[in-house]
Amino acid sequence: MRILLSNDDGIEAKGIWALASALSKDHEIVVAAPKNQQSGMSHALSIHREVEFKTVEVERIIELAQKHELKLHSSIEAWSIDGTPTDCVKIYLEAMNTSAKPDVVISGINYGANLATDVVYSGTVGAALEGYLHDISALAVSIDINSEIAIEEAARSTAKFLREAHLHESIFFYNLNFPVKYKDDEAEFIWTRLGKRDYINAFKLVSDADKTFYRIGGEVYDIDRSEGTDIYAVECGYVAVTPLHADMTNYKKII
Repeated sequence: MRILLSNDDGIEAKGIWALASALSKDHEIVVAAPKNQQSGMSHALSIHREVEFKTVEVERIIELAQKHELKLHSSIEAWSIDGTPTDCVKIYLEAMNTSAKPDVVISGINYGANLATDVVYSGTVGAALEGYLHDISALAVSIDINSEIAIEEAARSTAKFLREAHLHESIFFYNLNFPVKYKDDEAEFIWTRLGKRDYINAFKLVSDADKTFYRIGGEVYDIDRSEGTDIYAVECGYVAVTPLHADMTNYKKII
């Protein structure tokens, strides 16, 4: 398969190169990722400024792999794009790609969960969604920031999951979340629905001599973490797989 990798953690993040390492054994890999950290950008698109792009030279790709103690198994095309995760996928697919259309778009592996209603804000999910909007199968992959699971192992498990999904599905859009630790020492993927998550004291007022501003943060408050949700699954040690779609129509309201 031909696989396009992106993320919201940036071109130098270990997660995207762990995926490149695991997938380059059997697939053709292209990387198109943000120049800088772009978490929380959702499906934002840069429409009022120029978006700079640069090829990542072979020497730099090797350097990044070595920095993260990873091995790449084939040559990789890579682009650093000074924009949002959605910019990266959209620009590559519509403007830069001169080869065959990718079979799959994978966004991640993100450091930090993208569970429940947080998928609305997630740049990781936003990049995968852009692939799906181009009729390409897409995965958004995240791992708990406190996870005991090595990101290299999560990447290998994602590659295995992809093989199975690609055999049995036509076009899919899945959100994967790896837990803090596995229930039985190995990845077990289970189907879930989105839970509901909010944050307590999410805005901190900060002042200095010249300005006053808010810092967004706060403690997680899960409104729905019941059995069957993605939150429940990762708390039980499973890898949550939530099927997503892009149609926001409320069909019940159509008369």
